[in-house]
Order: sequence, then C-alpha cells, then structure tokens
Amino acid sequence: MNDKTASRVRPAPDAPASTQQGASGSFTGRVLRVCLDVFVGALVLALVAGIALLVAPDLLARLEQPALQAWGTVMAAVVIQGVPFLLLGTVVSAAVTTLVPDRVLARVLPRNPVLAVPVAGAAGALLPGCECASVPVAGSLIRRGVAPAAALTFLLAAPAVNPVVLVATSIAFPGRPVMVLARLLASLAASVAMGWLWIRLGRTEWLRLADRPPAAADRGCLDAFTRALQHDFLHAGGFLVLGAAAAATFNVAVPPSVLESFAGSPWLSVPLLGLLAVVLSICSEADAFVAASLSGFSPTARLAFMVVGPMVDLKLIALQSGTFGRAFALRFSTATFATAVLTATVVGGWLL
Repeated sequence: MNDKTASRVRPAPDAPASTQQGASGSFTGRVLRVCLDVFVGALVLALVAGIALLVAPDLLARLEQPALQAWGTVMAAVVIQGVPFLLLGTVVSAAVTTLVPDRVLARVLPRNPVLAVPVAGAAGALLPGCECASVPVAGSLIRRGVAPAAALTFLLAAPAVNPVVLVATSIAFPGRPVMVLARLLASLAASVAMGWLWIRLGRTEWLRLADRPPAAADRGCLDAFTRALQHDFLHAGGFLVLGAAAAATFNVAVPPSVLESFAGSPWLSVPLLGLLAVVLSICSEADAFVAASLSGFSPTARLAFMVVGPMVDLKLIALQSGTFGRAFALRFSTATFATAVLTATVVGGWLL
C-alpha cells in the first residue's frame, strides 16, 4: 500500500514545473499573437488609407470621375488622421480597464449619489476610455456597490471628455480652442445631467446586469490587457473605416443645396448630425476628424455630432442591451440623445 502511494507521489514535484512552463509558453504565445494582430490591423488600416489616397485619385482621374476622386481623398484623410488617436485611445483604455481596480473609484466617490455624480463625471475626464470599454466598466462598478447614477455618469463621461479625445479635437480643429472647450463643457454637462436624471426618474428594476464570464477572473493583468487592446482596436478600427466611408459619401453624394437648407436651420441641422453620429458609430478618439470634414454644417451642429456620438450610437445601444438589458438601453439611449442635443445646442449657441 505504501509503495503504491509512493509511486503515485514521486512524479508530483515535476508536475507543477511542467505546468508552469506550459502556461508561461502559452501566455507568451498569446501576447505575441495579440501584438501581431494589432500590428497587422494598424498596417491594414494604413494600407487602405494609402491606397485610397495614392491609387484611387489617379485611377479615378483617368476615368474622369472627380466626385469619386474626392470621395477617396476625403475617406483617406479621415482614416489617416484618426488611426493614431484610435490606437492611443485603445491602449490607454485597455490599461485603465484592466490595471485600475474598480474599488479605487468606489472609494473616491461620495456616499451621497447627488454629490457622487459630478465626481464621477470628473473621474471620467481624468481616466480615458473608449465607449466600448466604458459599458462593462460601469456594469462592474454597479456590481461593486457604486451608485447606478454615478456609474452611468462615468459611462457617458469617460469616452466623451477624456484627454485623448480633447487632444484629437484640437488637432481636427486647428486654431479653434473654443471648439475643444465647447465639447468639454457640453459633454460633461450632458453626463452629469443624465446622472441626476437617473436619481430623479431611474428605477433599479430597469437594470438587469448580465453575469460576468467566469474565465475573466482567471486571467492575468497582462493577458487581460492584450485581449482588451486586441478587441478594442480591431473592433473600433472597422467602425472608423466605415465611418470615414460614410462621411466621404455624405460629403460627395449630398448636393450642396441640401446642406445649405439644413445649415440655415439650426432646428434641423443639430438633430440631423446627432442622428448621423448614432448611425455612423465612430470611436470617440476619431469622431472629431469626421466632424471637421462636415464643413457644410454649422459649428453647433458639428458640436452636437461630437457630443452625441460617444454617448449614443448603434454599437453602444447593443452593448448596453447586453449588459443592462434591452428595456434600460432603449430608455437610457433615448434620454441621453435628447440631453446631449440640448446641451450641445445651449453650449454651441453660447460659445460658437
């Protein structure tokens, strides 16, 4: 009996070492694959933009189609300007999501929800994150006991007023710092207003938090970071290209007379660009470049495009439905759209 037991015990000391070596090798391989995927994704986006910029104009000029030539030029310009900020934003977003514990915000926020809402808005301005990452972060904060109003305020503020977005806005609108200030004030006001509105009218039963996948708890910080970076960059990069194509199509296909008719009516141009932001679903790190290309609209309308986009778009509605429930997503996105358009109109009329 003892000999059999000893025979079974002898190989045990070697098992953990082999397991650790296998796990280490597997983890290193995953990191290398993710880095390769991100590099390939950035290279593909750069190649698409380069081809559109260099090849398409010459080819379309031979075909004597200046409208299509302009389309290729506008699309390439939007993609080339937006990719660096998209990559920077997704790197910072992945780092914040995976390396900053949720309990840090829970300790900083006041216990009074009315006071916690503006603090959460300020935290969103200091802690960058794209809209794709803000939804699961908000869900995690609510699970850890943070007031829903504060968590939802952070959800709206983080992708809208973080430093990366503001720097990208200053690059997209050179020589116009007032546009950066207007975006900061309007987005922050909309986020805080929605938090206070939830305190007044929100109901806890509307929030149906989905269960967190159990595998996420077993991942290391670096592994979770690389996975988040891979997902955010490749996912948002596709939306950037589609958004750039849609913006170029809008600029080329819509007759100037139509733009002039909308530009002359602020009651139509502002909500129209707000709806356009919902449909295009462009990442907040790159939407300023698309807004700058919509030169046929007033500055207030373009401000509405930048305020609405990070808070309400098709991919966000889908993410919120999966995280908090469909009923919540429909109510929250509708109220957020109206609030964002209103604050953009007020701030734009004041500053722009």
